[in-house]
Amino acid sequence: MDSETLVRPELGDLVVGVDGSPSARAAVFWAAAEANLRSRALHLVHAADTDRRAYWSDAETMQAIREAGRELLADTAAAVAERFPDLDVTRTLGRREPVTGLREAAGDDKTIVVGSRGLGGFSSLLLGSVGLGVAARADVPVIVVRGEADRPEAGSVTAAVRDSADLGWLLLAAAEAAARKASLHVVSVWNILTHVGSVATMLDDLDGAARRRVEETTLLADRVRAWYPDLNVVPHVETGTTTPGKLVEAAAHTDLLVMGRSHRPLGAGPSLGRVAHTLIHHAPCPVQIVPAGFATEAGTP
Repeated sequence: MDSETLVRPELGDLVVGVDGSPSARAAVFWAAAEANLRSRALHLVHAADTDRRAYWSDAETMQAIREAGRELLADTAAAVAERFPDLDVTRTLGRREPVTGLREAAGDDKTIVVGSRGLGGFSSLLLGSVGLGVAARADVPVIVVRGEADRPEAGSVTAAVRDSADLGWLLLAAAEAAARKASLHVVSVWNILTHVGSVATMLDDLDGAARRRVEETTLLADRVRAWYPDLNVVPHVETGTTTPGKLVEAAAHTDLLVMGRSHRPLGAGPSLGRVAHTLIHHAPCPVQIVPAGFATEAGTP
């Protein structure tokens, strides 16, 4: 990390995409509960894509699209109000395509929530193109709502970390855990296959490499405790031959799995790494992707 100072993060408003699909409806209610937990507003966004559709649709069709979007937003807001009558809810009928519309609505400080499958989805295990595009390109945290709606609470938030450079976004995971009055599990997967046959293996034994990973993860947990002294922070180092597989297993026992999203090498454009891609398609709980640079460090408390 550089010499800038880390600011204890505040959880912002929630922006959730509304498209009429069952998955999006589940995401709306999850986002409403999250907004209620954060004492923040919920922003319902339906991206009608009318700017692009106008090139081939007549005025009557465009009016019908807008009216259907307004009705969908009104019905969704009414359903949210029944469950959360004191929640501040806004509605936006966007003219842009969904990925751009959600990113614009989120600005630079909100959290985007999407369902795990859109209207064009082929399988309940596959993330729709909108959700995938938002998770890969957004400049703010994105939560992909996965898992069963009636899944019992585990009382924990899990953060999938790699090294000390993850402290910035890890504090966001800590804020999520603190809001829930839950434990934060800081999990690092030590994949033995990344060491076998490497120079490191020739110089050091595998046990030594594993011990260093435990020490790094414990130190990272200690640094989080300095920011959140009342939070129960539990470091874990899991050993396995597949990092995504071990994290999917960890996701079965937590309420929210959080991980950072790195920039592609040489600034080649937005992308999700293999681990993040696997988790947002297969994790049995909601997954939050935090983009690089969203949380920056500026020293210690």
